[in-house]
Amino acid sequence: MTGTAGEPLRVILRMEIHPGMGAEFEQVWRSVGESIAREPANRGQTLVRSTEEEGVYFVLTDWADERSFRAFEVSDRHTAHRRRLRPYRRGGDMAVTEVVHRLEPDSTTPPTR
Repeated sequence: MTGTAGEPLRVILRMEIHPGMGAEFEQVWRSVGESIAREPANRGQTLVRSTEEEGVYFVLTDWADERSFRAFEVSDRHTAHRRRLRPYRRGGDMAVTEVVHRLEPDSTTPPTR
């Protein structure tokens, strides 16, 4: 699976973090994320925190293609990253997706106030 029209493969992780551990998790995630960013097939990642559910984060990670992502997923580096994040996690899940449409903002329309 690859994204539509050259779009990346997008992996979405939902991570439930133990109460009171959010700030430390964010620091460790950043360190792990910087390491993952050095993977040749990684196309970037974003950590977002839910405003509706306490202790819930989402990681959006883009990869060149599914083959590259799956190879990373079974690598020793990935295992080490998971091990570093495990103490903070109380649950979560993963979805592997492909971008179907991307709509950029219309730069000719003035912003509304």
